[in-house]
Amino acid sequence: MEIESGSYQNIAKKESWRTVLTLAYQSLGVVYGDLSISPLYVYKSTFAEDIHHSESNEEIFGVLSFIFWTITLVPLLKYVFIVLRADDNGEGGTFALYSLLCRHARVNSLPSCQLADEQLIEYKTDSIGSSSMPQSGFAASLKSTLEKHGVLQKILLVLALIGTCMVIGDGVLTPAISVFSAVSGVELSMSKEHHKYIELPAACVILIGLFALQHYGTHRVGFLFAPVILLWLMCISAIGVYNIFHWNPHVYQALSPYYMYKFLKKTQSRGWMSLGGILLCITGSEAMFADLGHFSQLSIKIAFTSLVYPSLILAYMGQAAYLSQHHIIESEYNIGFYVSVPERLRWPVLVIAILAAVVGSQAIITGTFSIIKQCSALGCFPKVKIVHTSSKIHGQIYIPEINWILMVLCLAVTIGFRDTKRLGNASGLAVITVMLVTTCLMSLVIVLCWHKSVLFAIVFVVFFGTIESLYFSASLIKFLEGAWVPIALAFCFLLAMCTWHYGTLKRYEYDVQNKVSVNWLLSLSQTLGIARVRGLGLIHTELVSGVPAIFSHFVTNLPAFHQVLVFLCVKSVPVPHVRPQERFLVGRIGPKEFRIYRCIVRFGYRDVHKDDFEFEGDLVCSIAEFIRTEAETAATAAETNGEDDDRMSVVGTCSTYMQGIEDHYESDIDDPDKPGTSEIRSPKPKKKSKSKVKKRVRFVVPETPKIEKETRQELMELTEAREGGVAYIMGNAYMKAKPGSGLVKRLAINIGYEFLRRNTRGPRNMLTSPHASTLEVGMIYNV
Repeated sequence: MEIESGSYQNIAKKESWRTVLTLAYQSLGVVYGDLSISPLYVYKSTFAEDIHHSESNEEIFGVLSFIFWTITLVPLLKYVFIVLRADDNGEGGTFALYSLLCRHARVNSLPSCQLADEQLIEYKTDSIGSSSMPQSGFAASLKSTLEKHGVLQKILLVLALIGTCMVIGDGVLTPAISVFSAVSGVELSMSKEHHKYIELPAACVILIGLFALQHYGTHRVGFLFAPVILLWLMCISAIGVYNIFHWNPHVYQALSPYYMYKFLKKTQSRGWMSLGGILLCITGSEAMFADLGHFSQLSIKIAFTSLVYPSLILAYMGQAAYLSQHHIIESEYNIGFYVSVPERLRWPVLVIAILAAVVGSQAIITGTFSIIKQCSALGCFPKVKIVHTSSKIHGQIYIPEINWILMVLCLAVTIGFRDTKRLGNASGLAVITVMLVTTCLMSLVIVLCWHKSVLFAIVFVVFFGTIESLYFSASLIKFLEGAWVPIALAFCFLLAMCTWHYGTLKRYEYDVQNKVSVNWLLSLSQTLGIARVRGLGLIHTELVSGVPAIFSHFVTNLPAFHQVLVFLCVKSVPVPHVRPQERFLVGRIGPKEFRIYRCIVRFGYRDVHKDDFEFEGDLVCSIAEFIRTEAETAATAAETNGEDDDRMSVVGTCSTYMQGIEDHYESDIDDPDKPGTSEIRSPKPKKKSKSKVKKRVRFVVPETPKIEKETRQELMELTEAREGGVAYIMGNAYMKAKPGSGLVKRLAINIGYEFLRRNTRGPRNMLTSPHASTLEVGMIYNV
């Protein structure tokens, strides 16, 4: 399925206030789940080992001051007021920033980019700034330097991949620390001897249930997410207000930066090391930017400034007020969250906390699925199975392989660490690394995309980079105490992603170097006596020009192909969405009588691919529309003289043109005499199953004298070919490093890339082509 119309409604952010407030309410469950549950473990992680709570209260007030200013400067100032404005046509996240830079500086990592892609509407549209604005001298020189030096482009790509890998690591660690911290509240309700036997099994059971229910999709229980987080925020803010007035009404004085100075002066290096625990108060801040595509800038800003920010500040102030009057440490947990909760409310708050932890974990898991899909679309991650769990809500996906890998890793770190201290050290490093990557990429976006002063970019990167580097160093020092986990996870994922990207580029280079000319194909029919058989042949290729080597390998060994031949290239472009009217690029290969076409199907990195039957119908419709419009345009009606397809026409999907070629189908559930619509639709599942639909497609060619006889004949042949059956011819390339290649290249190609290729989805799975209609042609690529 493809949510073409709905996806663009998400981008047009001109909503009424009612819609904005509704989106702000819904964003609580999706965007702020992780950030809202941070009070569960921040104080406990901070006071775990490095510093101790003394009767002078300098430590607790200093920590509160750090928490207040960290939340104010990073989520509020950096993300809400600056980073959220750097959206990529409504989309956010690390790869959205990288995509912006790809378009403005032409540092695209995709090898199949074309000049025609730059004519896409969204390619030229930016929320702030315009590519047509004159660039300053520094911006122009920076752009020129990036475009000339391939090493800088690779560094930029690796930087974006490091941020992506740390997001994946966060997808492992956040569910672990959130659920474990929520469940640990049972410690105050039972004896020490018993709670340790309940805590870990309960956390593991909740985590297994959380990952096991992912395939149902968040839309089935998503309506509960926002109420749970809203209830949680009201709960912690109310408890915070109670603790402030009941225990220490003067705790607000600790918000002064002076207490940060007193804290560091007294604790010195131990206080610096404790910043790794304070850092956890901003976990989930990146979700405000990463989940921007599901909401709008205004709705996310309203939700944070009006509800999330004050609730968190009140919650931390309330905990500090309680702890300032309680200095006797009977157990490790007396510095945690639940001890500040009134005893009669502990069990209800425990239940709400567990629900909130599940919601917060769900948000980061969904975000992990989303960013992996973006990486895969841009050729930086192996092809994986992507299941769209909702046909109405844009962006809700499920990736089975990643889901189970995350579950195993999450259970491993939970069972291995068994405490929030080391889990917090690991989670903190992952979080701050993503923020550092965002800061670095944002500094380039400010100069290259927004065309702002380089002084503004320097101030931005120095101010926020200094704050984040301070927290990063404090987290990195805990390498042996848990911080090694996100580094190890990021290294493994980064190695796999770089290997896949390198192998993909080498494969494309081989295709380009070994492609054959159209003249060779035309002359081959005379020397080999190639036969044309009934039907429509789709040759899947990565090339945007020329005839791929895989087809020459096929036709020289089996000299026959279909009466209508289409070289099909399905590629991603560095924009979040491609509009339906710009989906297809269609051209002709050779003279008209050869009936050979090239069709390039363009998808954005967040577009939803169609199923095989609907995609097939749109593809044939686009070719038919190209034939019709080509005949109407005098400039393109001339013979191509056998040259390659330099001319490509932009053709939309069936639903984008109301006149001309229409595509109808007949099924067992519909009246065959009843006219269909111009878009193929799946039948309603309540009446009949999808298997009942017959693949009988006919085109309604307008009865008008404007269509010439030759054009009508070509359209009829296309119709007959479609009715004769569609065959998918795909290459199955086995990659081998050339003799004499270096050790690193042999390891990357012969072992790494081939292992990933064999254990991930191939082109047939990505196109969801039917098994009975697919022919795979094997070929060894010596790269």
